Amino acid sequence: MNSSRPLTIRHLTTQLPTTQHLTTQSPRTAVFRDASRERGAADTSSPRKRHQAEGFFERYSDLPYPARYARSLAYALENEPVYLLPDEHLVGMLYQIPSRWEMPKEEHARQWESFDPGKQMRERQREIIDPFVGGGGAPGHIGWNWDQLLTIGVEAHMADLAARRDAATDENAIQLYEGAIILWQSVLNWNDRHLAALRSAARTARRQDENSELQRLEQLIDICERVPHKPPRSFHEAVQFFNFQHLAVLFENPFGGNGPGRADQILWPYLEPDLEAGIITLDGARELIDELWIRYHERLQNGDGWVEAVVPGGTHADGSCAANPLSYIMVESIIELDQTHPVVYPRVCKQCHPDFIELMVRYLLEGENRAQIYNDDVCVPALMNGGVTREDAVKYMAGGCMEISAQGMNCDLNFSCTHNVAKVLELVINGGIDLLTGERRIPLARDLSDYDDFEELYAAFETEVARQYDAMVRSLDVASECYAELRPCYLLSSLMDDCLERGLEQQAGGSRYHDYGFAPLGITSAADSLSSLKRAVFDQGFASGAQILDALRDDFEGHAALQARLRHLPMFGVQDDEADTMAQRVLRSVCTLATDRRTRFGGRLKPMVFNFVWTPTASAELGARCDGAHAGEMIGHGVTPQGRAMTEGITSAINSSTALPLECVTGGATTMWDMDDQWINHERMRVILTTFLASGGMIFQGNTSSIETLEEALANPEEFPNLIVRVGGFSARFATLGHDLQREIIARRRHSA
Repeated sequence: MNSSRPLTIRHLTTQLPTTQHLTTQSPRTAVFRDASRERGAADTSSPRKRHQAEGFFERYSDLPYPARYARSLAYALENEPVYLLPDEHLVGMLYQIPSRWEMPKEEHARQWESFDPGKQMRERQREIIDPFVGGGGAPGHIGWNWDQLLTIGVEAHMADLAARRDAATDENAIQLYEGAIILWQSVLNWNDRHLAALRSAARTARRQDENSELQRLEQLIDICERVPHKPPRSFHEAVQFFNFQHLAVLFENPFGGNGPGRADQILWPYLEPDLEAGIITLDGARELIDELWIRYHERLQNGDGWVEAVVPGGTHADGSCAANPLSYIMVESIIELDQTHPVVYPRVCKQCHPDFIELMVRYLLEGENRAQIYNDDVCVPALMNGGVTREDAVKYMAGGCMEISAQGMNCDLNFSCTHNVAKVLELVINGGIDLLTGERRIPLARDLSDYDDFEELYAAFETEVARQYDAMVRSLDVASECYAELRPCYLLSSLMDDCLERGLEQQAGGSRYHDYGFAPLGITSAADSLSSLKRAVFDQGFASGAQILDALRDDFEGHAALQARLRHLPMFGVQDDEADTMAQRVLRSVCTLATDRRTRFGGRLKPMVFNFVWTPTASAELGARCDGAHAGEMIGHGVTPQGRAMTEGITSAINSSTALPLECVTGGATTMWDMDDQWINHERMRVILTTFLASGGMIFQGNTSSIETLEEALANPEEFPNLIVRVGGFSARFATLGHDLQREIIARRRHSA
């Protein structure tokens, strides 16, 4: 579709043709992208650590801790380099993952250990919790209320903060408001440094009679004089404001998974009137989005696993589809940009226009293994089952890899740690002793041979899972306490519900939902093992508990007949009622036991079933398994059946997977569907995706690269520097991955006829 055609906004939203693209990439974008890649691959640096330590230990060392922390961080931001890039239409660059950091003085580095929340957290956790079942506490994986700041501008936001501070009587509230004022002023100061650089460049262009360059610079000057001080008046100003806000809040919170979230919903109110007034075309909007995405990639080019997610599409509170023309533009943009950042994870629903589904199919086939599709008809009810209101649930975003939460409402322990469910089952079966090491990991008096009844064994499994989740919550409470004390997030908290109203930082009880997220790994493996045990020992009786244990302890060496019989039992993924019922039961147990726990401010422990990069490591932790698997055999991805289980084809595997009680997975559940590249085409992918969605699948992802290409890239990585693969919740350049992860991706089942 040519964006210059006289189409109404209603027409654009409801009548998009399936055979054409809404927008096209501009020639300038390709040039800007190539230059950006060169900059990102060059020697990038950041003085942040040095400046923050200098501010903390020298300039502001006499201040109370909250003000000292805020002012030292503000000092670091104000002194970040100002980059003016050739032919840019947006301004601002902070290298999130530079090739090198300018480090603090040695004495500052030593002193900083006492104030390092991660170090203090780990020490306190070790004092009170068994390290085997405790630990964890990585922050990140959330977004904030971008529209709150866009609507009024930073100056008005600071005025509101000042009024709240002046009216407050609680010291914690005063510290929050004052800290936010300090840091927002530093954002304005940093913006003004960019303005000064732009004005200097404009004077040079004027002297040299470079009229087109002068015109570009003067436009940027006009924009940066307005935003972020004041609210934007145009789409261009809104995108610039969005970019600068992103850089600022991420500077304060440089943690994996923090990202823009529902950028299409936030920016569409600025694009729609500009389109109607003829101020900009759809292709003009596409060019700005292209540049925004290119800038994100340049900031993060050194780390594919550092994920910032954009989540276009979705559902309004009334149930109608929220996709708008900007949703299409954002997906089309990332399809054509050969890069790993940002990740763009669309949300779809029953009410979606067929054209949006067609775009999803195109994304899965042409997007170089970067697509991940969310089903609102499943995700929204799951969030609501976790205590989130419907009004909040429809505003959900993906926190990096896949972690769903209501945008701008959850504390930043939204995803914090992993838990190997399959390992728990192994320990329960073997009396608390690790099959690989022979060490006693947990205090259990019974092993498999001591159980006469399957339900008794299953109850022991649930009891141990519950015990470990109690420890997990206490461990993450410690993390939350340390973050609130030592790492106050003033910018972030000032843009999160309900921190300002409560006068509390987001980890101190300010966020609306104080939920902790974690990834339970190996659920389908545990289910297959339990299903096999039930049949072999308790139902059919072709093996005793003692015989099973002997075989597991020997990794099936000398037990070939028993192993073969176990491996031939039906598994989850072939629509076997008994195997599927067991998987449903295990998933419900894990999720219910988690969400029954309460965090220190009344939130919940939130299961997020995905594998990220942990498939090889979690599998390597496991001894032989009751489904006949040898020690170290790969577990399945998320709620996908294990690879060797999917013998009846992708339809059966999808039917088993979507029959799971996904409404209880309150943080989201992923699946991984890798396709044979010679078999998959547009029509087949459409059928697979629509079947998955209609059957109640939650999150869809997968690869379409050929095995031959991956094998070649493994042998000759220098010839495939930009080959992108789907890992698990994120995509990465294949050559940058570890060998175990590369082999795991190659070994996955490729679905075909």
